[in-house]
Amino acid sequence: MSDPVTLDGTDTLRATKSRLRRGLGRFDVFFLLVCSLVGLDTIGSLAAAGHEAFTWLFVLCVLFFVPYGLIVAELSAAFPLEGGQYAWSRLAFGRFVAGVTQLVYWLSNPVWVGGTLCVVAITTFEKFVHPLPGPWTYLAGLVFIWAGVLCTSVSLSVGRWVPAAGAVARIVLLGFFFVSTVVYGISRGAQPLAAGDFTPTYLGFLALVPVIVFTFVGFEVSSSAAEEIHNPRRAIPLGVLRAGLLSFVMVAAPIAGILVVLPGEQVSSLGGFIDACKAVFTVYGGEVAADGAVRLTGFGAVVGVLAAVGLIVGLFTSGVSWALGESRAQTVACADGAGPRFFGVVSVRRGTPVRINVLSGFLATAVMVAALNFTGGDTGKYFSAGLNLAISMTMVAYLVMFCSLPVLRRKFPGVARPFTVPGGRAGGYLASALTAAIVLFTLVQLVWPGLGTGWFGSAGSPDDALPAAFAGQRWAYEVTQLVPLAVFVGIGVAFYLVGRWETRSRPASEPELVSVRSGGR
Repeated sequence: MSDPVTLDGTDTLRATKSRLRRGLGRFDVFFLLVCSLVGLDTIGSLAAAGHEAFTWLFVLCVLFFVPYGLIVAELSAAFPLEGGQYAWSRLAFGRFVAGVTQLVYWLSNPVWVGGTLCVVAITTFEKFVHPLPGPWTYLAGLVFIWAGVLCTSVSLSVGRWVPAAGAVARIVLLGFFFVSTVVYGISRGAQPLAAGDFTPTYLGFLALVPVIVFTFVGFEVSSSAAEEIHNPRRAIPLGVLRAGLLSFVMVAAPIAGILVVLPGEQVSSLGGFIDACKAVFTVYGGEVAADGAVRLTGFGAVVGVLAAVGLIVGLFTSGVSWALGESRAQTVACADGAGPRFFGVVSVRRGTPVRINVLSGFLATAVMVAALNFTGGDTGKYFSAGLNLAISMTMVAYLVMFCSLPVLRRKFPGVARPFTVPGGRAGGYLASALTAAIVLFTLVQLVWPGLGTGWFGSAGSPDDALPAAFAGQRWAYEVTQLVPLAVFVGIGVAFYLVGRWETRSRPASEPELVSVRSGGR
């Protein structure tokens, strides 16, 4: 078997990798992927789009989700390197491109945690447990963020149980919710459904692709910890297959339940799943008033609180699972010379990237505070702006990662590939072209919503595609997207320049790219 390719760009990188500890098995990979793929914060957004969302969910499963999983499975099996997508992009396109895109990819997590997950968690608590007036909102957000920092900073032997708990919480919560929708439909009736409601439209495509794509991402998260996984060449591809199948069912089933239970006008992007839970759980005690207000009583109230706890745990573990991967990838990038050496360090005691995790916590806190003040406490606006920015930031990295597959096949033809995208060279190019094209389209729609409206005879105005909270406020929305993106790319360039200067001031004692370690993993 040919020697596996490794990154050994700097002395700092070698020292960093020497502190890593193998502690993840195939079940850990599976749990981590389920937590990363099943995002509870986007279920409401999809359900709010109505029945057409269900159609596009299946279409994009075939055109994006499946080829995306196949690409990650091949790259993980061929290049099981710590840092995952950073390492693949670095081998394909060099340190500058990989470093800048990785920085934007990593920053998407504190933006997402501070600007989206916090909102849904707080809203859930307020709807099921108790309102959080004034400063209590900020305190709840701080607890949410810094508990996550703690979970990503402890040793892997402890931290690996967080994704496991999150996966179990998702399976129990979404499974119980789906069963409850069946009980609700039998006892109280369901919303009328017509085949025409599911007809896909061009305008629906423009609006739904970004959210569905973001719902489907996360396959590469476990690959960022590849050198901490036992037999990653086998564990990661198998985890991708198993978690992918289960994740699709876990996303599609609750969306179907929401569409069956709630009238379309009662579903919002922010609270769709929460509202559906409250309505469905009235079968255990409670009522839905004529104006749509839901009041849970007796056992229904108890079930509601338990579901709220499960949902908050699911949201919390989503942030932690993504941070476990993204923080490791960013640490590898910094250790490799694509960022400040200070952040390319793994704790000797814990074997985790504590410095990057703490920095993520401060950034997430800043995003939370800034967004709450910027929107004047309007959580709907806060949610839509934060979610769209987080999606667009990850798309930058995915565009590079998907294009790396054919490049790495050409540059490293002799590397053993225990798994490959079916179809040979043509299959690889097709998977790369499909995923890259959809990601590019998603990025364009997020940066300038509605671009393409009026094409091909479609009606409407591009401003109709703006999030509801930004209706008639095109430039206010653009400021929330373009300015942060430009700043983050600038930070990525600055990180690279600092890393380049530090690397040159203390040259590595070995070539930047070497092939070592005889035999496979």
